[in-house]
This record gives sequence, C-alpha cells and structure tokens, in this order.
Amino acid sequence: MEDHSMYYDTIVKVTNAISHCKDPEEVALLTAESVKTAFKAKGCSVFLVDRTTRELGLVASNGLSQEYLTKGPIHFMQTIAEAKDAVPIAIYDVLDDPRIQYPEQASKEGISSLLGVPIISHDKIIGALRVYTAEPWEFSVSDITLIQAVALICGMAMDMCRMYKGFKTSIEVLKNMRDISSYGSNKWTPYEGVPKSVDPTTTKY
Repeated sequence: MEDHSMYYDTIVKVTNAISHCKDPEEVALLTAESVKTAFKAKGCSVFLVDRTTRELGLVASNGLSQEYLTKGPIHFMQTIAEAKDAVPIAIYDVLDDPRIQYPEQASKEGISSLLGVPIISHDKIIGALRVYTAEPWEFSVSDITLIQAVALICGMAMDMCRMYKGFKTSIEVLKNMRDISSYGSNKWTPYEGVPKSVDPTTTKY
C-alpha cells in the first residue's frame, strides 16, 4: 500500500461529501468508499452494534466479496476490541493474531493487515470502522488518527441523519394533525349561525 500524506485534503473531501447525506446508510456507504479510495486499501467496512444480539452488524462495505462479508456473525464482545474498549486496533498479520475471529476466511479473501477503530457518537460506542489491506502494512500514528477522525465524522453524521428523519416525521405528523383540526373548525353548513330556537326547516331565504 502506498503511504498516504494528504490527510487534511482527505478529511475535507470526506466531510464535504458526508455533509450532503440525508440517510444513515448513505453516510456509511460513502464513508467506506472514501476510506478505501483515500488509503488505496483492499476494502473498508462499517459496522453498527446490535444491542440485542451483542453483534456487529455490517451496514456498508466497499472492496470485499459477498462470501467474506457473509462468513458468519461478529461478536463485538469477543472479537477485535475496537468496538468494545473504544481504542484503535492495528493488526499486521491476520493469520498470526488471536484477535481475528475468522483468520482463514480473511487470508482467503486476500487480507493481510487490518485496522479497526470505534465509531463513537455522544460518548457512546455505536459501531466500528475497519480498513483491510492486501499487503502487510504498519499503520502509522497519522494513519490511525485520520481513520479515527473519519469514524467520528461518520458517527456524528449518522446521528444527524437519524435526527433529521425523526424531525421530518414529526413535522409530517403535526401537519396532518393540524389539517384534520382545520378541516373540523372550518367546516361550513347552510345552517351555521342560525339560533337553536329556530327550526331550520322553516327558515326562509
């Protein structure tokens, strides 16, 4: 893998692209694609923690085969600790590290090294961002810092999209409620304004 030096340029491009997203899945897809491209990596994946199953659920990926992506469940309490301990994890050799849950599948996919960082939003770990390389690679401090920054942006953007969709839904509900209320209050009949003591059937116009 070629060394990446344009860190600020990458952050600006990724942030600018993500800022136009309106859907959490779109944010995840764009993040995976941007990181893979920026690092010239083999692939990149975005996972979110399922609090019910205690597993990392894949929400977006770029550069990896369907066979590898569906290799099996990823237990976030038992696998690479980036999503459990909120620390970046750099693995130089996937075949020689006990933290890799599926080493044979990773090797078959052509993965040599892996970097995983937590996706955090509002001080809560909501997932993990992982970068996969085809060649053995020692991730530098600058590389890790850049991926952490992108993961933070990804987490905040996904939360913002959820809030946007929630606000949009609330506004639609309020508009519907107002429309119903307005319909009831503005309804007009030929007998409106006629005193109750007057028999409408005898009223002359």
